[in-house]
Amino acid sequence: MYRYDEFDAQFVAERTKQFRGQVERRLAGRLSENEFRPLRLMNGLYLQLHAYMLRVAIPYGTLNSEQFRMLAHLAEKYDRGYGHVTTRQNMQYNWPKLPDVPDMLDDLASVQMHAIQTSGNCIRNVTCDPYAGATAEEIEDPRPMAELIRQWSTLHPEFTFLPRKFKIAVTAAEKDRALIKAHDIGIQIVKNDAGEVGYKIIVGGGLGRTPIIGQTLREFLAKSELLAYLTATLRIYNRYGRRDNKYKARIKILVQETGIEAFREQVEAEYATIDISGIAVSDAERERIKSYFANPDFQTLENDPADFTKALEDNQAFRLWAKNNVADHKADGYSIVNISLKPIELAPGDITAEQMRATADLADTYSFGELRTTHTQNLVLPHVKQSDLLALYKELEKIGLATANINLISDIICCPGMDFCALATARSIPISQAIAERFADPERQRTIGEMQIKISGCINACGHHHVGHIGILGLEKAGVEFYQVKLGGDSSENAAVGKVTGPGFSQEELLDGIENIVDFYLKEREEGERFLDTYNRIGMAPFKEVLYA
Repeated sequence: MYRYDEFDAQFVAERTKQFRGQVERRLAGRLSENEFRPLRLMNGLYLQLHAYMLRVAIPYGTLNSEQFRMLAHLAEKYDRGYGHVTTRQNMQYNWPKLPDVPDMLDDLASVQMHAIQTSGNCIRNVTCDPYAGATAEEIEDPRPMAELIRQWSTLHPEFTFLPRKFKIAVTAAEKDRALIKAHDIGIQIVKNDAGEVGYKIIVGGGLGRTPIIGQTLREFLAKSELLAYLTATLRIYNRYGRRDNKYKARIKILVQETGIEAFREQVEAEYATIDISGIAVSDAERERIKSYFANPDFQTLENDPADFTKALEDNQAFRLWAKNNVADHKADGYSIVNISLKPIELAPGDITAEQMRATADLADTYSFGELRTTHTQNLVLPHVKQSDLLALYKELEKIGLATANINLISDIICCPGMDFCALATARSIPISQAIAERFADPERQRTIGEMQIKISGCINACGHHHVGHIGILGLEKAGVEFYQVKLGGDSSENAAVGKVTGPGFSQEELLDGIENIVDFYLKEREEGERFLDTYNRIGMAPFKEVLYA
């Protein structure tokens, strides 16, 4: 896990002290809101529809139990008893009072956390595969590379004021759980024909009002060249990115307007001017960072121990949870456990302080004190013995976190929408809850199978609706909320943007329309097909017909 060195600790402490003074000046009226705005954004503080919102950075989604308990403390002491996991693997608090924010930042610093670069036109929190370091699918753990980027990008003097915010995601597996093709830069750890490990660089992805799937900038980049090549890419964006129109300021627009070939030529030309020796990371330094992410002390175990197998046979609810929420681990006798934050009674991604504290205890007991947040607004315990899964499941049941719906129709990604966000044009949380309630029957969910519904309350697409199997966009016309539907989006390694079906729906019409789509899919699917497979096979027209029936 990432660790503060002496510089980090001093820097964060000084930043918090500076911000405390800025808050005092704002409260005293010596700073206007317009003057205060850039200062608070540099510290992760937004002004939402009803209150301030603090966004806490969780680098590459990895944190320990002590840090999670601190997040519970913030929720309980300074907010309304809960936090919200975001699609950038961060944690948001929707109701902090401005005078309390410096104290919140001090508390975060005490456990090596902060809110720096979670907002503003800078390089944001680097996101990562939540299974990193635990899955056998990866070439190597991508988190050391993500940490290297974090250190390089923090307060980088060239890239603090970019034309627009900049997002990077990393993975090391062919199966993409980090949505790298929908990021400004996506990085995949790969091997070349010679067996050397390096990086595939993807550029120009993004969602928002102009959804674009990223394109390959470099098929293979040597490890030692990473920071120099990122520097060259960011320089081209910083030089030519639009600053006159924020809707056209993202690197995806620059890549589209320039063309990937010409953009690549510009990056390569800039790269050729860089003295790589001055920015290259030595093998020794990479090994030092890698040591922070050493494997826990795994025991020598066998897969599928007898007590685990018997528990699967004897307990149907546990069996279904294990089938749905548990993934294979690289070490024999261990599993990766997904914890759903999608119960019907809470907004997707919300977790109470009590649940956070209890989950931190479970991480200590069952997962070497380590947790992950995911871009799908859930949690992961990455290293759990198979023999402990039943006990863990029972404990999760007690705290309301044993919902067995990972990747099913009620595992919905949803932005805060108009309940919180000043930019939203429609509510999204009530829609997600209504859909989850309509399809609440666990047996029906399992019959439907993999189904990714993603909901955004405005065209900024914080709910990733463009890449949902069913994507829902909330809009407003003449004071009335309505919902546009997209079909066929894909957030996997085969990333694709869904297509708009047609005119929007009221909430009730939307729910009936989704039910019609689901029923039609179940009737039309062939053996082994997921919803997305059936859609890709037969196309939009028949689904559109039943949606608007």
